[in-house]
Amino acid sequence: MAVVNIRDTRESAAVSTSLAYSPPTWTWTSFPRRYLIAVMAFFGFFNIYSLRVNLSIAIVAMTENRTTIHANGTIGYDQDFPWSSKEQGLLLSSFFYGYITTQLLGGWLAPKMGAGKLYGLGILTTAILTLLTPLIANIGLAPLVAIRILEGIFEGVTFPAMHALWSRWAPPLERSKLVTIAYSGSYFGTVVSMGVCGLLAEHLGWASIFYVSGTFALLWWVLWFVLVKESPQEDRFIDRSELDYISNCLGVTANQHTLNVPWKSILTSMPVWATVVAHFAENWGFYTLLTQLPTFLSDTSDLKLDKTGFLAAIPYLAMAIVVQCGGQLADWLRSRWRVETTKVRKIFTCGAFVAQTIFMLATAYTHAVTPAIICLTVAVGFGGFAWSGFSVNHLDIAPQFASLIMGLSNTVATVPGIISPMITGYIVQNKTEEGWHAVFMISSIIYLSGASFYGFGASGKLQKWADQSSRPRNLFAPQSGESETTAFLQETDGE
Repeated sequence: MAVVNIRDTRESAAVSTSLAYSPPTWTWTSFPRRYLIAVMAFFGFFNIYSLRVNLSIAIVAMTENRTTIHANGTIGYDQDFPWSSKEQGLLLSSFFYGYITTQLLGGWLAPKMGAGKLYGLGILTTAILTLLTPLIANIGLAPLVAIRILEGIFEGVTFPAMHALWSRWAPPLERSKLVTIAYSGSYFGTVVSMGVCGLLAEHLGWASIFYVSGTFALLWWVLWFVLVKESPQEDRFIDRSELDYISNCLGVTANQHTLNVPWKSILTSMPVWATVVAHFAENWGFYTLLTQLPTFLSDTSDLKLDKTGFLAAIPYLAMAIVVQCGGQLADWLRSRWRVETTKVRKIFTCGAFVAQTIFMLATAYTHAVTPAIICLTVAVGFGGFAWSGFSVNHLDIAPQFASLIMGLSNTVATVPGIISPMITGYIVQNKTEEGWHAVFMISSIIYLSGASFYGFGASGKLQKWADQSSRPRNLFAPQSGESETTAFLQETDGE
């Protein structure tokens, strides 16, 4: 019998356990509760990004010049809000000033107060603040900046909370698909918001954008509060076979509330920082386009606002589709072809970043709207593959601390949301193509840097410092509830 290094087999042991325990079959009358959570989380992230991106469309309508014929016959140009490009950049980035402050707090609070409760509370409060936005905007720029900061504070807990929830619900070989189903709601929310908000602003006025998105989020929260439970053990509607399957795959450690957080090990871990850097790189390009794409189209074309909104939504529609395919493909490679988790994460993340670098560079050298949209669509679309890599990596390397690591990762990855709109606003003050080309060049450089760092330092293995089992596990003998096949797979499936 071959000698196996215990550290190198921890991650593969979890995968092998999932292989040994097949997921129960289901029908429309017994829909798996873990997939119900994925669907509800999908609409949760739909709302999160709808509430976040609505201002990117509304601000175009709020600041556009309107031709006015005065009583004396002279023609003038009026704006509802005569904000400069720098003031608009400040307003668009203000959300992230609050968002960055609660990432780690969310990771710490989620296991204590309940990940599902915290996730729902974050969206509920943001929805209420969104409904108040038109009233606050008419008071002044400073109060509007303040309310956007508050929205960021409450949305900041949502991503860490979701990772904490998946640490108790997602079997290892279903992590990619469950997580990407949930997170793809972000991109569908962006798509729908950019399209619908443009129509709302054109026909009902900019204020209707905030009323519609806020109301939809409130209705979602009611369903989330009723349907979603913190763990399989707390869900009285879960099928017994699904409960057994999740419990066998995850074991008892997923349900521990009191853990000693190895902060020194986390902060000095290369795989952790590889994930953080990849998250930063992806978010730089994502937030740059999320906040500035409507403005880019407005500056470089003569399109009306409703068409601008739909064109700006196309790249995110591509990303929403690709992220679903990426999650399925990543789990299929791991389960069907037994590709090592580390290789899967690196191929998806680094490959996506290189493709995004190429097409962002191509965008910088285009001189027409159509080729620019095509290049941006491909670039943003490839980001869906990246999310099937680095965004699931927290659960690979340290499932018990996934919410905290996601909090750390998203804290750093929020920095682009703060500085990118301000840098872009400064670069494109004169609304020239050359300015926008510089914006896309910066994104390309950051993507390529992220690919290099992640390729060097990432890992898909459970880290030694993340294994807080009360006793060493004998990988060569079946454990309680395991078959001999499982033990054999654990012995031979080292990475």
